[in-house]
Amino acid sequence: MTRANDSVPLLLGHRGARASRHIPENTLESFELCLQHGCDGFEFDVRRSADGRAVICHDSVFGGLEVARTDAEDLSLPLLEQVLLQFSTRAFLDIELKVEGLEKQLVAALRTHPPRRGFVVSSFLGGVLSAVNRLDAGIPLGFLYDQKEQQPPAVALAYSVPHFTLLTGEFVEQFHKAGSKVMTWTVNRAEDMHRLADYGVDAIISDDTELLVQAFR
Repeated sequence: MTRANDSVPLLLGHRGARASRHIPENTLESFELCLQHGCDGFEFDVRRSADGRAVICHDSVFGGLEVARTDAEDLSLPLLEQVLLQFSTRAFLDIELKVEGLEKQLVAALRTHPPRRGFVVSSFLGGVLSAVNRLDAGIPLGFLYDQKEQQPPAVALAYSVPHFTLLTGEFVEQFHKAGSKVMTWTVNRAEDMHRLADYGVDAIISDDTELLVQAFR
């Protein structure tokens, strides 16, 4: 089943093309594969290494090393600057900050390599989004929800980003009435993708980027 183009949300890969078994998630290769599959862009995770670099990694431990206590060179992870350099003109970027302390570095990197296809800085941490907003109120922000009871920070949100299991049509409407677009994660079944599009979500994040594209295009 496919949908008319005017009803297609923004299609984004979760940590790139996460469902791929031959390319690791959150790598430049995975981001490239996501775009090759036909997605508009991708979500990726940013942490701070011991030497203050913005490294791309979801978990606090990578290869048996604690990211926050290990220098970037020893982690051998992609850097935020590399992602922006390679993809800022080609993809919508959902930049999820997993930790505090990267706000100034992020703002500087975005000014050096401004994304041309759209972007959002997202986080579960309201304080991180507030800090980014104080540095540059023009940066679009997205607050992540895995529970309905979470309280968003007192800043304008370009996107509200709830887990897809929280969403109803009424919930989407509430976000839209508040002036926020709705981006949802991690949607890996075609029937859920279509249902959420019918609710009017503005962006869908999926592990299965091939299925996501097939569902709509």
